[in-house]
Formats: sequence, structure tokens, C-alpha cells
Amino acid sequence: MQQQVQVLPDEDGVRLIVCAGEFDQDNLAPLASACTTAVEDPRVRRIVLDVTALTFADSSMLNLMLRVRASDRLVLAGPLPTQLTRVLDLTATREIFTLAESAEAARAL
Repeated sequence: MQQQVQVLPDEDGVRLIVCAGEFDQDNLAPLASACTTAVEDPRVRRIVLDVTALTFADSSMLNLMLRVRASDRLVLAGPLPTQLTRVLDLTATREIFTLAESAEAARAL
């Protein structure tokens, strides 16, 4: 699957960033840029990262998610793909992320 990053229009201060495909240190820049823009925008009260179509994530993706999480506004919208679940479980970081069953559920938090 080809990598895609889509930033949907904000709704009630919630920015939805949809990522699909493989993310590693070589191709993380578009997602990192979208996340940084969201973190720096004071009008954004919640950043929802839809990871349902993610097929690969390495430690650089995890580091990006941890940096965005530091803003206290990140919600991961799932269901979480098996590969991402494995990364979170191996690093014992799943519990520190706010998870939602879908993008709609994440918007409603």
C-alpha cells in the first residue's frame, strides 16, 4: 500500500489526521509535518490520529506519536492494526496512549 497522509478539516477544535501505509524514518516527513502543524495550532484542542490503515510502523513512528502525545491532545483512532499493536506492546507504551475504537468515537471524547 502506498503511503498516504490526509488532514481533514477541523471540526469543533478536533483535527483528524489519517495515515495509511508504511511509516519509517525514510518517509515519516509528511506525517511529522501534519502532526507538528496540529500541535502548534492553538485552536486544535484534540489531535486524532487515525491509524486503521497503517501497515507498518517502526520506532521513528512511535517517537513521533510520543512527541505528539506530549501535547496532551493526542487520541489514536482504531481499531489498532496488528503491527502497531505489536510495536506498542513490545515497548510497553500502549497504556500511555488514549485510544478510541474509531475516528468518530475519538472526536466525541
